[in-house]
Amino acid sequence: MNYNSRIDFLGLHAFVAVAERGSFRDAAAHLNLSNTAISHRIRKLEEEVGQKLFLRTNRDVTLTKAGVELLPKVQKTLYNLAGALDELKQASKNRQERLSVGCLPTIATGRLPNIVMRLRKLYPDLLVEIYDKSAAEISELVANGTVEVGVTLISSHRWDFQTEVLVEDPFILVCPEHHPFGDKKAINWSELASHPLIRVSQQSGNRMIIDDALAGQENSLNWAYEAQHLQTAVAMARAGAALAIVPRMTFAAADESGLRLLPLEKPSIKRQLGIVSKSGAALSSAAQAFISIVKEVFAETSSSADTV
Repeated sequence: MNYNSRIDFLGLHAFVAVAERGSFRDAAAHLNLSNTAISHRIRKLEEEVGQKLFLRTNRDVTLTKAGVELLPKVQKTLYNLAGALDELKQASKNRQERLSVGCLPTIATGRLPNIVMRLRKLYPDLLVEIYDKSAAEISELVANGTVEVGVTLISSHRWDFQTEVLVEDPFILVCPEHHPFGDKKAINWSELASHPLIRVSQQSGNRMIIDDALAGQENSLNWAYEAQHLQTAVAMARAGAALAIVPRMTFAAADESGLRLLPLEKPSIKRQLGIVSKSGAALSSAAQAFISIVKEVFAETSSSADTV
């Protein structure tokens, strides 16, 4: 069988219509064609197969021997093809639309629930896959196409990403409310030298931002503890084991009771949070809607306490 040969499906449909109705006129009406058009299709098909398929008289249209042999084969083929297309359409309807997004844990526990609830009003059947990962992991997920969109730290060296800054999130000092620093309005980094501190691991994007901003000054600080997650650092500060340096947005959904959150100065260090996607990638309609809602939610809360 030559799979490269072109199959004249229009001609086959016309052939079956004429054979089943015994009339070119009735077949033309069924297919919403003119008599001339259906005659042209039959003639073209006969030329293709090299045989006459119908015997025509002024009153009757009958199948030739070749037409009789061909008819059941074509009917079965068209029936099977129609069934296969129907199955494909049904599978497409049943296949749940998915949206995969990357999100920093601090955003996932803060703004994300509101964002996805709004998104569900637009896409009630949408399955949202949430990768609450570190900034480095989100970058990898966006780069390899696992997620369409990431809400994460903005990295200036990712030339292959489309980025949009949403907010600047300052780093703060977290201490128990009865700590000697509790009455202060702000803290200079130089005042922390004699106090045990806890920071997140070296693989964290937050850690790199702090190290770069301090430019060697971090060596004079007493980094007594290192944790993998910001919430662990907060728990250590609450217990009085150490003072924690964390982004302000850590407390977007966290409990501040029993703690003092103090701005850090000289230098004031901020991280940029934003939306990232792969440059040149066509985003799904759900991803575009997600981005719009993320912008709305961040704009609504940009003046709230967790972003200043």
